[in-house]
Amino acid sequence: MFIYQVEGNLMLLKGKIKLTLGKLTDNQFCMISGKRDQLTGKIQIRYGISLNEAKIVSRWNVPIH
Repeated sequence: MFIYQVEGNLMLLKGKIKLTLGKLTDNQFCMISGKRDQLTGKIQIRYGISLNEAKIVSRWNVPIH
C-alpha cells in the first residue's frame, strides 16, 4: 500500500508538470492530460491502490464490487 502512495505522489507531480507545460505552451490537450494525471495521483494517495485501478477510477468507468 505504501508503494502505491509513493507512486501516487509521483503521478501527482507528473500531472502538475504537464499542467504547467500546457499553460506555458497554451496546449489544451496537455493541460487536460495533466489534470487527469493529478486526479489519478490523488486517488492513488488516498486509497492506496495500483496505478491501473486508479486510472479506471479516474475515467469514471468504475465497476462496483
